[in-house]
Amino acid sequence: MKQSKLSMLCDFYEFTMSNGYFNNGFFEKTAYFDVFYRSVPDNGGFAIAAGLEQVIEYILQLNFDEEDIEYLRSKGIFSESFLSYLKSFRFTGDIFAVPEGTPIFPNEPLLTVKAPIIEAQLMETFILLALNHQSLIATKANRIVRAAEGRTVWEFGTRRAQGVEGAVIGARAAYIGGCAGTACTLSDLLFSIPASGTMAHSWVQMFDTEYEAFKTYCELYPNNATLLVDTYNTLRSGVPNAIKVFKEVLLPQGITSFAIRLDSGDLSYLSKQARRMLDDAGLPSCRIIASNSLDEYLIKSLLTEDAKIDVFGVGERLITAKSDAVLGCVYKLVAVENEYGEIIPKIKVSESDTKITNPHFKKLYRYYDKDSGKALADELCVYDETIDENQPRTIFDPLETWKSKTLTNFTAKELLVPIFQKGQLVYTSPDIEEIKAYCAAQLDTLWDEIKRFELPQTYYVDLSQKLWDIKQDLLVASRH
Repeated sequence: MKQSKLSMLCDFYEFTMSNGYFNNGFFEKTAYFDVFYRSVPDNGGFAIAAGLEQVIEYILQLNFDEEDIEYLRSKGIFSESFLSYLKSFRFTGDIFAVPEGTPIFPNEPLLTVKAPIIEAQLMETFILLALNHQSLIATKANRIVRAAEGRTVWEFGTRRAQGVEGAVIGARAAYIGGCAGTACTLSDLLFSIPASGTMAHSWVQMFDTEYEAFKTYCELYPNNATLLVDTYNTLRSGVPNAIKVFKEVLLPQGITSFAIRLDSGDLSYLSKQARRMLDDAGLPSCRIIASNSLDEYLIKSLLTEDAKIDVFGVGERLITAKSDAVLGCVYKLVAVENEYGEIIPKIKVSESDTKITNPHFKKLYRYYDKDSGKALADELCVYDETIDENQPRTIFDPLETWKSKTLTNFTAKELLVPIFQKGQLVYTSPDIEEIKAYCAAQLDTLWDEIKRFELPQTYYVDLSQKLWDIKQDLLVASRH
């Protein structure tokens, strides 16, 4: 797809609204939008922000060419003055975002746009698409990696992904979330996500015997030998033939790093039996890799049964986040500027409490315990507030507001950092290894109670008193 065509990857109502803004004279008004999500996938304790790099690339190349303009003209509903405006369109506003790899919690902004209303409106669809997808996959990948309890996890989902972008960008997000690499070659080429793979069942079937297939492979790739042992019978032929070839071909070369892969059957039983056979044959260094419709729940179950698995290859249930396949980030107007440049907070009110938005242009602070370095709570503040670390702060539970805790020995960190200022990129995107390492370090700041799979402890995300008062005033005003 031509990069310029991503400008047309947009819900059609963004264009109808923008045309209306232009013809009503609103196009010079500055608006503020927050991107946030309302509930954690899989009833987890947190999500992981990802996708910012793709948002940056999109904004840098955002424009409308003659083909785009002609298409819009053909719809017969857009004014020529609006279409003329689009010909010279470029982003001129500000964007603030949390760095990729940051743990994020419900109802706090992971990205804020401050821009003329048409610019902010036309970017909504792509921003949500990029952040929703990659944050979802990074979050799912991290759940799977944590379930593996230190064992290596590879992303194997390319052929089951939902489209090309789902596979390629999904592998990037999975790597941020903690996977060791991917089966997707293109993700390695584009993003330097380590790609690896050995053989499919078809390789084994192409030879007259399983032994010949294994022997040929080990001769070709002695330093990358992983043999798929379940094409015919795992324990009667697959593992014995693998043992024979390892001893005949690899050990004489001094090579002791190799593996077998199980891709079907009772992985717990087969891994235990295979481990026994390998150890009895004097091959304790041989790793056992398992794949086949794995996810965090099955991995935890396998480890509870003491399965002898060293590496997990996880495909469709990771790359599609199968158990809870939507993160649900939304893009909501939170403020506008009047003709005097004053920021006027806006709120969306709903009969559903979960859909009432937090108004205003905001800062997001995370408080860390000075002694342990652990994250204590987050607080949303009005943009002009500052935090005095020498003064105690009382933070309330977002779900049960009668619960609170007072922070005294803490440091405060602003999570939203400038990405664009007046249309200029002011942020240097880290490379993928830096993002992955940052994500791991930030996850280490979360208490284990926040990270558990079942009934995780609620992390406190509160509003400052000033922001709380503004929100209440707007709610009261909305009733009249």
